[in-house]
Amino acid sequence: MQSTIEFRQLVEVVGDAIMASNASGAITLWNPASERMFGYTESEALGKSLDLIIPQRQQQRHWDGYHKTMETGVTRYGNDVLRVPAVHKDGHSLSIAFTVALLHAADGTISDIVAVVRDESNRFAEDRALRKRLMELEAQIAKPAADH
Repeated sequence: MQSTIEFRQLVEVVGDAIMASNASGAITLWNPASERMFGYTESEALGKSLDLIIPQRQQQRHWDGYHKTMETGVTRYGNDVLRVPAVHKDGHSLSIAFTVALLHAADGTISDIVAVVRDESNRFAEDRALRKRLMELEAQIAKPAADH
C-alpha cells in the first residue's frame, strides 16, 4: 500500500534537524529545524560544506569518518546515537546528538548521508551541573571521615 504521507512536508515540520550531504560533504538538504538549531538559512547552507557547523578541532576526525563511510557504505551511527559538539552561526557552542542514514543512487552507490539531529545543549549542561554537585557532596562526606 502506498503511503499518503508527503515526505517533503514531513521533513519540513519535524522538530529535529534533518540535513543531508553528498559524497563531497556539500549540504543537499537543510530543513527548518536545522535553520532554528544552527542559525543558517536553507539558502546559506545548501551547497556549503558541513564545516559550517563542525568545530575546527573536530573537522579532521569528522571527515575521516565521513569519507570512510562513503567508501565502505558502513556506519555504526545508524542505530547508535553520536554525541558531539557543534557550532551555531553566531559562534556559540552546541551539544548535539544524532543518527545517520545512507541514501543510495540507482547504481547502488551512496549518494548522500542524512543526519537527524537534536540539540542536547541544555541536557548536557544539566548533567554536568549534577556531576559537579555529586562530586562536591562526595567530597563533603569524605572530609568528616578523614577528620576522625
